[in-house]
Amino acid sequence: MRPPVRIVWLAPAALAVAGCQVVPASDAPPPPEEVIAVAAPVIQPVPPPPSAPPPPIPLTPFTYAGELTQGGWIRGQAPTGTVAARLGEQALVLDEQGRFFAAFDRDAGNQAVLIATLADGRQVTETLAVSPRDWQIERVNVARSPGGSSAAFMERRRPELARINAAREVNAQSQGWTQQFIWPVTGRISGRFGSQRIYRGGEAGAYHSGLDIAGGNGTTYVAPADGVVTLATDQPFSLEGYLLIIDHGHGLNSAFLHNSALLVREGDVVRQGQPIARIGSTGRSTGPHLHWGIKWRDARLDPLLFLGPMP
Repeated sequence: MRPPVRIVWLAPAALAVAGCQVVPASDAPPPPEEVIAVAAPVIQPVPPPPSAPPPPIPLTPFTYAGELTQGGWIRGQAPTGTVAARLGEQALVLDEQGRFFAAFDRDAGNQAVLIATLADGRQVTETLAVSPRDWQIERVNVARSPGGSSAAFMERRRPELARINAAREVNAQSQGWTQQFIWPVTGRISGRFGSQRIYRGGEAGAYHSGLDIAGGNGTTYVAPADGVVTLATDQPFSLEGYLLIIDHGHGLNSAFLHNSALLVREGDVVRQGQPIARIGSTGRSTGPHLHWGIKWRDARLDPLLFLGPMP
């Protein structure tokens, strides 16, 4: 009768050493059983199943409100997950909540496109309908005066323009762009934004770039919204006279021309309703009035579209 069999499980490394031979434990006679060395099975670990990718961020639309017309503006909220946004080719500034300001030039076309780029690379676009305006156009049967400026004038004008451009590129940290603007002063409106003269032969003159308010010489006026003073001239400029520029944040700024006196200095933080200057007739002006211009980046805007009825 065959002796009983005892199976001994050895790790593969032990087999390599023993060569699958039965090695007696001592010189004592082997027990009455047959010993067979068998390699222990090698169990490979099973990798966990791959985790599912996170679901994509749901697409949300732009939301906005304002004046969707030439010379107008909008305030809005970018889609969830937006890392960059633009209006056409113009980059938008987004605050921590994803809010933005954008605007449309006096000569803007009838459409504009909002584009948001999300963190995962997807884009959200929305086409805006920009309504045209009927501008106050005066046609006169006279020839336009020859253009061009003298070398002496341009020698004075170039540094003035450099200061104006620098003031408009400051990008101050202000929340004025979020506010409902107020009238800086009340009085007769003596010039409207966008008005233009067409001369004999159809040649167009430059359009009026702001709102003129005849509030009386020396009348004090106030800031229409919060902002930072980025230009307050200590000498009158050739065209603007004593000039004041206030940055309302997000690329939006106001310029106030022809002042008789300025009540704030460059770098001052001003609050809505704070007195900032007095009406005058300095620079190229036909009489005392406040010329108020608003720009967003390179777009010229109509101040009347930021205001409610005159009080």
